[in-house]
Amino acid sequence: MIVCPNCNHQNPEGAVQCEACYTPLPAMTSCPNCGAKVQADASFCGQCGANLRVQTPAVQAPLPPTPTLAPDFGIPDLPPIEPLVPPDPLVSSSAFGNEPSGASPLPPDEAIPPSAAQHPLAPPVSPAGPSQPTASPSATQLQTQSARLLHVQTNTVVELPNHLSVIHVGKPNDRIPPDIDVSGFPNSEIVSRIHADIRVEGDAYYIEDVGSSNGTYINNLPLPMGNRHRLRPGDRIALGKGDRVTFLFQVS
Repeated sequence: MIVCPNCNHQNPEGAVQCEACYTPLPAMTSCPNCGAKVQADASFCGQCGANLRVQTPAVQAPLPPTPTLAPDFGIPDLPPIEPLVPPDPLVSSSAFGNEPSGASPLPPDEAIPPSAAQHPLAPPVSPAGPSQPTASPSATQLQTQSARLLHVQTNTVVELPNHLSVIHVGKPNDRIPPDIDVSGFPNSEIVSRIHADIRVEGDAYYIEDVGSSNGTYINNLPLPMGNRHRLRPGDRIALGKGDRVTFLFQVS
């Protein structure tokens, strides 16, 4: 069947113009992956999801030639730098007679070892050794993004599976079982068994109509079959005409 891009009327195979509105119909071709019939201007196959716009890898440009070393012009080497003169040792205050009266120098056996001296501002060292660093209570924790669909008519929340890269939306069938079954919602008779796909690429979500009978509408605008729309929080998704089976896309 060829779906009219103007009125979504389903026309028989081989039709050149729409039987309902006489709009010229797009040409059909076969998917190179599964062989299903798809429109020639479609970006993805509605049956297997294969990318129909694969581009050939670009030819890598040749690397620039390695620059040659500059010729030696015979510049003489610089003389070696002389070492710095070490500073003079500090002179004890007792040498100038400034030691307070009544104070006697420490005997050699009671001198403070260098390892025991501490900076005046340094914290005291515990006998048990330095304390181990404690984890900050405000440590950042990674959170996994989750998305859901809120059914407007019944205020029902449908969680999107986190382990799937392609989520099929529709009703039970023998070809592609739906990951989100809408058969239990009111007015589900206007929804096709294979209606739309939601694709997950990183933290981005895309929706695509895969040949439904009554179309898919994003924010009250029709989504052409084979085209993808990136979903953003608050987008209104209507499966079929009349805004009778509607979902709101939400992310948390």
